[in-house]
Amino acid sequence: MVLTASTMLPLGTALPAFALEQVAGDPPTAGTGPLWRSSQLGPQPVLVLFLCAHCPFVKHIEPELSRLERDYRGRLQIVAISSNSIHTHPADAPDGLRAQADRCGWRFPYLWDAEQTVARAFQAACTPDLYLFDSAQRLVYRGQLDGSRPGNSEPLDGRDLRTALDALLAGAPLPREQTAAIGCNIKWHPDGVLP
Repeated sequence: MVLTASTMLPLGTALPAFALEQVAGDPPTAGTGPLWRSSQLGPQPVLVLFLCAHCPFVKHIEPELSRLERDYRGRLQIVAISSNSIHTHPADAPDGLRAQADRCGWRFPYLWDAEQTVARAFQAACTPDLYLFDSAQRLVYRGQLDGSRPGNSEPLDGRDLRTALDALLAGAPLPREQTAAIGCNIKWHPDGVLP
């Protein structure tokens, strides 16, 4: 494990378009084909989460992600993406992601970025890496869920992200000072090796 911070993509960045295989979550809309596409997103704000199944930092925040999904249902769209190389981390293959989503009760789409192109488009660096986009699909928050980490005494309450979400939904200004997410580095494919 290499402790890595988010790259802090510039605020105002447009949501990168993507089309990826959905491996877990509620069934895709009929007629959308085998890929889940960002064009399927509705008018609500969008939270994009870069996650994986094996990372201790992701495992640590799983309960709060489940609470967020419950608390903001109908007002926020959540999409999770896993981009780790399954050559070096086979636990992050689609079966592992499905098992994780089932165990956590997640209904949001969980997508597999097999070629890692979407992680590169977002400049994602770690798991977890969080990106909140407004209804115009412009980045308004990126950074940590809260100050909690495996082994520290900070409460796992999603404070930083919830503050940004509540402000966005209320039409209030969002915090300009945002703290980078910290977690395991994304496991990039060895040179020339794709699934």
